[in-house]
Amino acid sequence: MLGGARAANVPAASTLDAGYRNLYNLQFDDAHRAFHEWQQANPQDPLGPASDAAAYLFFEFNRMHILESEFLTNDKNFQDQKKLSPDARTKQAFESQLARARQLADAVLAQEPRNPNALFASALTLGLRGDYAALIEKRNLAGLSYMKEARVLAQRLLATDPSYGDAYLALGVENYLLSLKPAPLRWLLRVGGAQTDKAAGLQDLRFTAEKGHYLAPYARLLLAVAALRDNDRDRARDLLEGLAREFPQNPLYVRELALLR
Repeated sequence: MLGGARAANVPAASTLDAGYRNLYNLQFDDAHRAFHEWQQANPQDPLGPASDAAAYLFFEFNRMHILESEFLTNDKNFQDQKKLSPDARTKQAFESQLARARQLADAVLAQEPRNPNALFASALTLGLRGDYAALIEKRNLAGLSYMKEARVLAQRLLATDPSYGDAYLALGVENYLLSLKPAPLRWLLRVGGAQTDKAAGLQDLRFTAEKGHYLAPYARLLLAVAALRDNDRDRARDLLEGLAREFPQNPLYVRELALLR
């Protein structure tokens, strides 16, 4: 579970938890403050700037309505969505934090190639880049390339620590999302080294949802979307009700539940 206190009221060791709780509650200013506080206390930790980059990405997701089920469950809506353009200032801040995270992670990995924290931060930065490229900029091939790199790093991490729950998200996202492509395209993706197994993807997402830490709520949201795509409304409702209880300041879950009712 993520810590529930606001960043200003918790010790430095838990400000990452507070930042992620604020992120999932869509309280982005508070999330940035918490992540900046973590970076000040832990200037060599790549997870600080990587997490701050996640807050910028989720801000754009929220602003552009990308996490709404109507968008994620309707392929035509996804392809046709051109109502809003990426915000230039947000993108600049996002890229700056990603670059900082990768620089710090590379420095750690040069000394400790199997360092779990640095491997996870590296995989996270690539996953965030892939999400931004594919979902915001509609650069699907670039998004796929980042997704594959993130998966390779996540596999390196899991070879060292198979219990690292958050790392399974990179595997799950690639397998599940690419499994939704038409069959000929899935074949081409597999030839290119991509993972396109829907069942394996859902299993990995469930592992992150159950055993992950920072990314567990995001995995549960993706599982709710997957349930809606499979017309399993009861499963989607259970997942969304849990998210709504855990993050009551996030109106997305309440709106989605209202649509299900």
